[in-house]
Amino acid sequence: MSKRKPTNTGSLPPLAEGAGGGSKKINVVTLGCSKNLVDSEVLLNQLAMDGFDVVHDSNDTDSDIVVINTCGFIHDAKEESVNTIMQFVDAKGRGEIEKLYVMGCLSERYKLDLEKEVPEVDRFFGKFDLKAVVSELKATYRPEFIYERKITTPSHFAYLKISEGCNRVCAFCAIPGMTGKHKSKSMEDLVKEAKYLAKKGVREILLIAQDLSYYGIDLYGKGMLAELIQKIAEIDGIVWIRLHYLYPTKFPMDILPLFKSIPKLCKYIDIPLQHSSNNVLKQMLRHVTTEETEALLQKIKEAVPGIAIRTTMLVGHPGETEEDFEQLKSFIQKHQFDRLGAFTYSHEEGTYGGQKYNDDIPEEVKQARQEELMGIQQIISLQLNTAKIGQTLQVIIDREDDEFYVGRTEFDSPEVDGEVLINKEVKLTRGQFYTVEISGSEEFDLYGKVNLKI
Repeated sequence: MSKRKPTNTGSLPPLAEGAGGGSKKINVVTLGCSKNLVDSEVLLNQLAMDGFDVVHDSNDTDSDIVVINTCGFIHDAKEESVNTIMQFVDAKGRGEIEKLYVMGCLSERYKLDLEKEVPEVDRFFGKFDLKAVVSELKATYRPEFIYERKITTPSHFAYLKISEGCNRVCAFCAIPGMTGKHKSKSMEDLVKEAKYLAKKGVREILLIAQDLSYYGIDLYGKGMLAELIQKIAEIDGIVWIRLHYLYPTKFPMDILPLFKSIPKLCKYIDIPLQHSSNNVLKQMLRHVTTEETEALLQKIKEAVPGIAIRTTMLVGHPGETEEDFEQLKSFIQKHQFDRLGAFTYSHEEGTYGGQKYNDDIPEEVKQARQEELMGIQQIISLQLNTAKIGQTLQVIIDREDDEFYVGRTEFDSPEVDGEVLINKEVKLTRGQFYTVEISGSEEFDLYGKVNLKI
């Protein structure tokens, strides 16, 4: 449930004037998760191939056309999407932009309502209407290049979306209602896309889906995540492969030996557990028990010593008692997760919980529980980071700021995890790997000194 925020990434290089009009400038604004970002990157590339000047996440209003790729997952995300739409509606009213389009999860979920409430938007599209968006913009849809993308992340890492949708109908989650059933991309297409990314200079690939655990079952009759990892690891240029998000029920145990046999596979796993109390897990329809979760975590740690485990927890779900919350706190303290995010329950229409449960926990209680969990995790994170002082770790450099080079270890994913801050004693290159001696720590970040370029 991690969220990415829009960032100013600046203009992408304008292409030559073409069939799409060339002089038209289109700003694609992405809200929500990294899966949305991949969709925007595909759209940007389709438009750029037609000669449009495309920019991503620009806050400026000097574009002729703005396309907003929205998120409709939880209340805060929906509110951000609506606020962003209204920001550009105002800009259109002032004559600063000509056309405004909205696509993505919010308009997939609330298209008819949005059309009535915000008539200033020229047209609303759903999440899977890429071809229609391209056509509306009078560009040529090129399905043969659907695997090509205009990379908007730092050029050394990119997300690879391996499936759409989800077959797990958790009580709190609106995503299956927006994206439908799980639909895996073919292994052949994913390998083709990964090779394309590698040729563009990508060195770290982050496998993403609503549920990595289910990959391949719909296409091949069995889970194929392990084989996909092996095929991507064979691609020249790829140095790191990272996994987001693995559902704990029917976890693909056959991936665990790969952490030893494939050096490119980061010892990092993102497994959103959501809760640890049997009472709440049952209410959530997670189809897993406390005991099964404990056993899975033990197997993962035994099979992959030193693995970093990231998880998310949802507090304030209907029916969560004080005893449930105390059990969750004890669970977190026991397992010492390397990375943990906590979110408050959002009562969503169209979900099982929205139809069957009363949102019976006051908002202030939800917020207090979230803050208490994150306070516990802050202490755990500081202890784990302090233990890294004196270690030498491989680090990839993401960016440079005024005081430090900023990088990550294999135990940290971009945008959601900690970073390594390196003094500018020697010149470092973005996207390059270095060995770094850890010299200091804070709650979520490390300080280091470069030993040797890899």
